[in-house]
Amino acid sequence: MPIIKILPHAEYCPQGAQITVPAGTSICEALLENKINIEHACDMSAACTTCHVIVREGLSSLNAPDETEDDLLDRAWGLEPNSRLSCQAILAQSDVTVEIPKYTINHAKELH
Repeated sequence: MPIIKILPHAEYCPQGAQITVPAGTSICEALLENKINIEHACDMSAACTTCHVIVREGLSSLNAPDETEDDLLDRAWGLEPNSRLSCQAILAQSDVTVEIPKYTINHAKELH
């Protein structure tokens, strides 16, 4: 099973973390299942950018982004070439390292 290494984030994961999850799981699902409460304002339907992450290592282990994801990412805060919507980034067999950006474009957090 692949490991997701989450770099430290002041709010969601201050110490950083490493979690082991089954292949075929989205990064967002994996984080939420492991009590890393990343924003996901659209309930993981690829309609916003609040679950944006930057893949620092292992990008090739993820499925390719589709056109909808690419279009949405253009609106993400802190967009980088290795940016993905964590709700759409599905793990294969290799490990990945992700960074949760400091900010999102969401002005009001919802409790999920």
